Parts: sequence; C-alpha cells; structure tokens
Amino acid sequence: MATKARLFYPKELKSGLISKFSENQSHYIKNVIRLKHGDKISLFNSKDGEWDASIILIFNQKDLIEFKVEKMSRHKEEEKNIWLAFSPIKKNPQDLMIQKTTELGVNKFIPVICERSVVREINIDRTKKIYIEASEQSNRISVPEILEKQNLQNFLKNFPNDGNLLFCDINSKSNNFINLISKSVPTCILVGPEGDFSEKERELIENHKRTKSISLARNILRAETAAIAAATIVSYKLNFS
Repeated sequence: MATKARLFYPKELKSGLISKFSENQSHYIKNVIRLKHGDKISLFNSKDGEWDASIILIFNQKDLIEFKVEKMSRHKEEEKNIWLAFSPIKKNPQDLMIQKTTELGVNKFIPVICERSVVREINIDRTKKIYIEASEQSNRISVPEILEKQNLQNFLKNFPNDGNLLFCDINSKSNNFINLISKSVPTCILVGPEGDFSEKERELIENHKRTKSISLARNILRAETAAIAAATIVSYKLNFS
C-alpha cells in the first residue's frame, strides 16, 4: 500500500476537526499529488502529534480543499535539542544545508553574521519552506524554527549557560564527540562563513565558557559540508548512545 502524503498543519489537530488547507497546500494536493475526495492524508505538528485525515471537499481551481481529522496515528515525540548556528552562505549550498540538517534532527537554526560573511541576509520565508518540506518528507513530527539573524557577539552573549557549543574548527586537536554531547541540554553546532572566522572572532569563540572545539576532518570542509557532517555525528550520538 502506498504511503500517505504528509503535510505540516500548524494549527490544532484533534479528532473530528473540519478545516481547510492553505492556498499553497491546496494547490499541492490538487495539482501535484492529485488527491481526490475521500483520499487519506497525514497531518502533523510538534504539539499535537500526527493524525489521519481525509479529503472531504475539493472545490474549483481557486478555492481551498476541506479535510476532516479522523484519528491520531503517532504521539508527539521528545525533541533532541540540536541547534545549528551558521553564517548565511550562497543560496543553493544553504538550501542543501537546511534540508539535510532538518532530516538529521536539527530543531533550531540561528543565522549569525560574522566579519567575513559574504552573504549578510537570509530569506526567512524560503528557509521555512525548505525545512517544512524536509520535515514532511523525512517522517519528522516536529518542524524546526529559525531565529532572526544576529551578530556573533550577541549570539555568544545570549548562549544558554547549560548549553554545549560545538565549534567546528579545523585547527582543533580533538575529534572526540562522546563527552561533548548530552541529551539533557542544547547542543549547538557552530560553523563559520565561507571566508572562515577572523582571528578576533576565533578568540571570542574559544574563550567562551561553553565552547568545545572539535575537528571534523583533516581536509578543509565547505560550510554546508561541515554542518551536515556535524549534524550527522550529533544526531547519531543522541539517538543511539
């Protein structure tokens, strides 16, 4: 039997609820996956879990599709507290980074502007669209969040006192993740811009009391590669150790 389509639904989900999809979701259902009256679909969010629903009314091309929620299929799950702090990079590599780290379980994205950041703006709406689609396709119940951009100094100043800041640094002599990751506190991966951190920024990061410097490889990694590699290791440690 084919797997039901999954869509993120940000509002309350409960048995018997009758509501309508957004314009974009209605277009996707009618014109991309071509569901019909009576077809089943899965709806989810991090607050209410995942629910089976059915299409009960399909209007004309410009109207919204109506659905009815039937029963819960999965309860909400405990979050693995993985964050990714990153300097914005070019569009295609950044899209890949957001998509893959969402699949790996990152639940908070923090854009950080650095001295050598080539890209200094980030399209929040586009980023949300990418991580929502990645959550739908990867069978996640939760959807990440993205904060407004901030400079490195403010990020370090406001970093939680109980968090672990994993500084991905090719100069680090340590590649031991085992004692740097805890399920009970946030684990934040920090990757630099395409031009790397300045010496002043590197000193600020290294002197921060929550920083743990780690090396991911002997080679120099692109920013998106470093983020995906670190997220893979952190996700594995949190899920299987």
